[in-house]
Amino acid sequence: MEEIQEKLKKLVLELFSLEIEPEVVSAPENTEADYASNIAMKLSKDLKRNPREIAEEIREKYGENVEVAGPGFLNFKLSNGYYLNKLGDFTSNFSKNISLDEYLDKNVICEFSDPNPFKVLHAGHLYTSVVGDAISRLFEYSGAKVTRANFGGDVGLHVAKTIYALLYTKDSSEQMGELKIEDIAKAYVEGTRAYEEDDEAKKKITELNKEIYRINKENIREGEVAEIYWKGRELSYRYFDDFYAKIGVKFDKYYPESSVAELGLKTVREQLKKGIYEVSDGAVVFDGEKFGLHTRVFINQEGVPTYETKDVGLIFTKWADYHFDKSVVITGNEQLDYMKVVLKSIEQYAPELVEKTAHLTHGLVKLPGNEKMSSRKGNFLKAVDVLDMVAQNMQSPAEEFEKLAENDKKIALSAVKYAFLKYKIGGDIIFDPKESVKMTGNSGPYLLYSAVRAKKILKNASNQSEITEEKGDLNEFEKKLIKKIVQYSEVLKEATNEMAPHKVCNYLYEVAQEFSRFYENCPVVGSESEAIRIKLVEMYLKTMEHGFNLLGIEVPDEM
Repeated sequence: MEEIQEKLKKLVLELFSLEIEPEVVSAPENTEADYASNIAMKLSKDLKRNPREIAEEIREKYGENVEVAGPGFLNFKLSNGYYLNKLGDFTSNFSKNISLDEYLDKNVICEFSDPNPFKVLHAGHLYTSVVGDAISRLFEYSGAKVTRANFGGDVGLHVAKTIYALLYTKDSSEQMGELKIEDIAKAYVEGTRAYEEDDEAKKKITELNKEIYRINKENIREGEVAEIYWKGRELSYRYFDDFYAKIGVKFDKYYPESSVAELGLKTVREQLKKGIYEVSDGAVVFDGEKFGLHTRVFINQEGVPTYETKDVGLIFTKWADYHFDKSVVITGNEQLDYMKVVLKSIEQYAPELVEKTAHLTHGLVKLPGNEKMSSRKGNFLKAVDVLDMVAQNMQSPAEEFEKLAENDKKIALSAVKYAFLKYKIGGDIIFDPKESVKMTGNSGPYLLYSAVRAKKILKNASNQSEITEEKGDLNEFEKKLIKKIVQYSEVLKEATNEMAPHKVCNYLYEVAQEFSRFYENCPVVGSESEAIRIKLVEMYLKTMEHGFNLLGIEVPDEM
């Protein structure tokens, strides 16, 4: 396809002195052609000529294997030799054929997941961890040096709410040695309820919030509040690390909010003097209404930095640490307007950093028929629940992810990751555990099974002969599979440039369908075309394994 596009581009320049990017697509099923282009119709407007006449002029200059159809379509039919050469070249030079260098030696920092200590990981954290890792892998594939970063609130009102509940729960201090992450989750819900319903509790939590900042900043280790704080923080981080290891995601850098708050305060106060921020009712705000946005508080009336100021400190800390060429931040959709204000404020004094920053947002993870869930109310779907639901729907005696055999864990993770990644980032995700583990349809286990089937074919193969054009005509199933496989490099370019892992998923499903049709109609081992078909199966397996790797999915040896 690329060869056709390039040749058409040169011909149009030569014939009509116009520079144009020709569009070439797979030809419709009801034609005998392989590819088609509507370039003549596009040119007719500029040239003010009949598109069929233009198409005939291009056909005459193009040479063999092209016909004019309908009002001016160009249909291209490629020879067996073309497909066989593609097959041989793609198999022997796989890495070269799919390589990208658009981000070669560039520094890219991807920030995602962003859980807060003193809270339990929910399904949204699992989703953004999977998506963020896949986007990071796409950048790495294109040559970038990628840093996976995690940003979380180790200080803030949520910590104060949690510690308040732990402090005022009977015998809480005696329970510290046995404290579990589930206890912290319950305490956050109780503390939130107290903050919203009890004025006296709200005052105590507000004071606790300031005390926790001081404990963190001065590294105070003595006293009941300090003991609960450091114990809870340590427990949270250990819990996060264990879960990330479970799903195969590793972070290179963790930024606690406390580590960037001071720089954020300093920056906001400096820019306050220059008029970027302003004082309103004793707080420091950014007037986003001047830019069609809303106004947000960056330093509250107590002099404590808000999330906004911490994000200011974060972007400058990232820059100091990595001098990034691109910074990707992935959050939930609810953070969209918030980040617009934060970035717009920074744009006033550091536009180059904002220009290098991409903010991607995603919707909620929901079960079929579920209402909106909230960790604040305690009715949320935990990340570990998602894994256990998948385990319960697999053909396995285990009902918890942790109790699955290692091979089954790979399959379960493929089900979860693929179910999340196959959707375009942005909208809500309806996660159906039963559908995710099906061995038919657009699911991770189905695609894994297709790859494992290719492994079995190669294991049983006996003839590894070189491909030659004299092996006879390729049938339609072989041609279609080769044609789909060689599209992989174009898919990767789009997926990387658009930060869109779902395009890799869509492609893997489509190529797996082509392989299924090939498998049903083209015996491999022992056939007259065994050598060619073995190469085709090899090319298919390499493509599937590469695509799965970009999605963070491991292909098992058997299923």
